[in-house]
Amino acid sequence: MHSHAREHLVYAARGVLSIHTERGTSIVPANRLAWIPAGCTHHHCAHGETDMRIEFLPASLARLVPGHPAVFTASGLVREALLTLTGPRNHERGYDRAARARLRRVLVDELHEAHEQPLHLPEPRDDRLQAIAEHLYENPADTTSLAGLGRAIGAGARTLSRLFHDELGMTFYEWRSQLRIFHALVLLADDHDITHVAHACGWANPSSFIAAFTAIMGTTPGRYRTSSPRNVRR
Repeated sequence: MHSHAREHLVYAARGVLSIHTERGTSIVPANRLAWIPAGCTHHHCAHGETDMRIEFLPASLARLVPGHPAVFTASGLVREALLTLTGPRNHERGYDRAARARLRRVLVDELHEAHEQPLHLPEPRDDRLQAIAEHLYENPADTTSLAGLGRAIGAGARTLSRLFHDELGMTFYEWRSQLRIFHALVLLADDHDITHVAHACGWANPSSFIAAFTAIMGTTPGRYRTSSPRNVRR
């Protein structure tokens, strides 16, 4: 686990990243940007052929970004600014401190206008919800109902539904669907075909997977795969 004293941005120029904090897990597909506040203990994993970029922000700019972990879609301007700031050749191009400060300001201005993406899966605190979460992390294709999962841990469906709503701000089925999409992104990054991904993540057929994926990601799995950058240099 890592805990940075400075706020920073983590960008997936290629591939998929997962960032785990005490508040939950953020999935960061290509062209998405994760925001990690200062002092937030976390660790990250790379999936597939990944190009990860990290940029630290001064406190004066960080206050304009949310005080909690978040994921944003990177605009073309954000992407170019980040690749310039983090690329191996930025010093060769003569970017001085003032120029880099201006680029960071552009980043924050863009993020200030961006909408957070529904790519943060909150981590339950209740022991009963944690037991269900651990089971589904390991078995994302499990289609057992909440009542069935509850019977295995000695808790009623009504109690569990209330806990999901109160602790996580979503229903069990919304949470499970988001977890499955996270797992699907990892499998897509490893070049599994869409039919395999659909069944491995618990959907009965590819069309229902495509509909759920599109609802969360804003694009189909096929378009997402073909639009992901492959080779990035700056």
